[in-house]
Amino acid sequence: MKFLKTIFGKLSLIALVLTTLTLLMLTLTSCSLNENDHAALIIPPTAQKFAGIRAQSLENITQHFEFNADDGYISLTTENGVELSIYANCLSKNGNAVTGTVALEYVEIFEKGNMITTNKPTMGIMSNGDKAMLVTGGEFYFEATQDGVALETNCPMRIKVPTSLTGGDDPEMIMWQGIIDENGDLAWEEEGDVEGEAGVFLQGENYYAFVQNFGWTNIDRFFSDPRPKTTIKVQPPAGYTYENSAVYLSYDGENSGLASLDTFDNGLFSEHYGQIPIGLECHIIFVTEHNGLWRYAIKSVTIAENQVTAFIIEESTIATEAELISIVNNLP
Repeated sequence: MKFLKTIFGKLSLIALVLTTLTLLMLTLTSCSLNENDHAALIIPPTAQKFAGIRAQSLENITQHFEFNADDGYISLTTENGVELSIYANCLSKNGNAVTGTVALEYVEIFEKGNMITTNKPTMGIMSNGDKAMLVTGGEFYFEATQDGVALETNCPMRIKVPTSLTGGDDPEMIMWQGIIDENGDLAWEEEGDVEGEAGVFLQGENYYAFVQNFGWTNIDRFFSDPRPKTTIKVQPPAGYTYENSAVYLSYDGENSGLASLDTFDNGLFSEHYGQIPIGLECHIIFVTEHNGLWRYAIKSVTIAENQVTAFIIEESTIATEAELISIVNNLP
């Protein structure tokens, strides 16, 4: 009996040791996964999910108005105090004058945070077709409909924009028209000469601008910097492309404009126009979608010639739309 007790005692000790070793190996394996395989657990979103969160952000800041076209002159005031003046007798539907109730969708964007979440940067088209950053006095969108049918106007709408919304007055501002490309990205083209009332002028503490057509319009001028220019490239985390993520450039000290890296080739986002000032202090912002929220990463850089900046997913953070807007708006 004593012999059997000794044998059973040794077997119990061996079992205890084996159990302890197994638990230790499991713990080490778990730690290894947490430390080294964290990125593998983050699945990049589909293009549809990324487009969806952008569309929702735009809807969140869209203002809706209704007015009676029979009233003739329509005056509306937006949430931020922009005054809209619409001549309803200029509206037409399928070539016919409009009467009755009209629905107006309206968007105004003044800050970089909203430009990022809605994908509405201030990139102006230059005379040679290249793009460079604009400083904005406000981005605006108008769409008038009746019974779901888009309307047209044959005379300008007037907007009165307090310069307190734009960081102060700037007499060099001109009018730009927004162009949406096949990828859904927005760029700005300078409005050509038109007959009658046109353009933008500064009076007191307000811009007065005449909007020729429905769609996107902008009060802007090109950002100016005398330093030599360069191109830059940004490598996003593995699995992220132009379809499911984006990269923007926030210039330090310039709160009324946002550049975007609008080309993607060989796994790199690029500003290939050569319009970024060497020595510029700025923040590069990577954004994408994650389970209905925003995933982002921001790096402070000083631009060097032909600079390449890389992001890894472990550097990113999850935020709500409101949190991301606040973070971007509070950049230097």
